[in-house]
Amino acid sequence: MRSTILLLEDDLSLIDGLVYMLEREGYQVQVARTIKEAREALKGEIPYALLILDITLPDGTGFMVCEEVRRSGSQVPILFLTASDEELQIIRGLDSGGDDYLTKPFRFGELCSRIRALLRRSSYTTTNQEASVLRSGPLEIHLTENRVLKKQQPLLLTAMEYRLLCLLVQNRGKILTREILLNRLWDQSGSFVDDNTLSVHIRRLREKIEEQPSHPQYLVTVRGFGYQWKEGE
Repeated sequence: MRSTILLLEDDLSLIDGLVYMLEREGYQVQVARTIKEAREALKGEIPYALLILDITLPDGTGFMVCEEVRRSGSQVPILFLTASDEELQIIRGLDSGGDDYLTKPFRFGELCSRIRALLRRSSYTTTNQEASVLRSGPLEIHLTENRVLKKQQPLLLTAMEYRLLCLLVQNRGKILTREILLNRLWDQSGSFVDDNTLSVHIRRLREKIEEQPSHPQYLVTVRGFGYQWKEGE
């Protein structure tokens, strides 16, 4: 069965090219040109495997759709198409629940690599979990439900922050290099991923789990090597 992608984009020339190439790659593509059309599509019965969201639309932004999807509890992978690589725009996309971003103009081969990586990670998260609950310090990670509690209160994480947290806690005490994290969280080569994206995820995750993000107790930096999850003092 072919995976179905929802494409939210209002540029007709870009839509035609993307639909043609994605269908050649074996995907089914549902197109929405406005926020309203995207909302209607998401209310339907199609189980989308991935959402590709442009940021600037005639009646709003892709951030709005992403936030609504995450509030509904869906963990469907979301890829943003951005007109610039400014950090503030990247942070806004990740904070709203996005998993990755691609800056226009982009190569189609790179888009396909990102899509395959996101679908691979989504499949891994739902089918390859070793335990039902991970506990560390004030955190409880309920793997089968894809949710995290901090001091028994729900913690709102993006899909990527959730996967990053799981990877760190499952390897508690071990030093994970940036290369390892990029390989495990993105494509197996990790070569096409902007290293800045990982830094943004690390910083935002610290702000949500640490009492003092500038002096982390759990997600610590091992200078010259990478990151390590500690159980705390």
